[in-house]
Amino acid sequence: MTEATRPTASIGVIGGSGFYKLLADAEEFTLSTPYGAPSDTIAIGTVAGRTVAFLPRHGRHHEYPPHKINYRANIWALRSLGVRQVLAPCAVGSLRPELGPGSLVVPDQLVDRTSGRAQTFFDQGALHVPFADPYCQEGRASVLKAAAAVGVEPNDGGTTVVVEGPRFSTRAESQWFAACGWALVNMTGHPEAVLARELALCYTSIALVTDLDAGIDADESVTQEDVFKVFAENTERMRNVVLETIKHLPERRTCRCSAALAGMDLPFELP
Repeated sequence: MTEATRPTASIGVIGGSGFYKLLADAEEFTLSTPYGAPSDTIAIGTVAGRTVAFLPRHGRHHEYPPHKINYRANIWALRSLGVRQVLAPCAVGSLRPELGPGSLVVPDQLVDRTSGRAQTFFDQGALHVPFADPYCQEGRASVLKAAAAVGVEPNDGGTTVVVEGPRFSTRAESQWFAACGWALVNMTGHPEAVLARELALCYTSIALVTDLDAGIDADESVTQEDVFKVFAENTERMRNVVLETIKHLPERRTCRCSAALAGMDLPFELP
């Protein structure tokens, strides 16, 4: 693929567990990056006049577990297509009883409890991006408006703790996370969010609760079957929210994400 034939898109959607397709009439493209291949081919289509690139985070057959996803290749590939705003629907466990299965949450903070993942593009030089607020404020506002527009009641805010996986949490870990005041637990939100920030992309998480984490319900524990079942039951709701959010995203970015690299002398040329 040459620069002349490379497709373009301004909005990227990274689909999580159970969310492997978004666009009805899309063309698929195979991309390479300096960091290897993305999780799958990237489908590009149009939604409400906006060009959108869709990439299934785990691959379309869920072949990549959370700790084996090539996060750097995924984010780099989207940026190389012209993507500047990323929506990231994902499955999460709940650390709060009031956020039961089927709840839609738009988190505003994250805590990283992963280990061993390649989590930066900055392997040279002293470069530090601001990350106090990991999610785009304009993106979050767009999701909240979109959810209400399609009849889904969203939960505004909450902290996602990202664990290494692929195992689920122990009861003690769940109770610890909940005692810290965190709302959700997930396995893929980091380093995805920080890598997006390092390339000055807007990144917005859209979290669907699939289960109460192990320490919240003393009589139950999380199973993969339960997670996939709940997500499958809510896939159409999530798809509607994502498609509606695309309509609400601002065409001109005025958020802090766009200026994340201001004044930095990068060790590479941005795609």
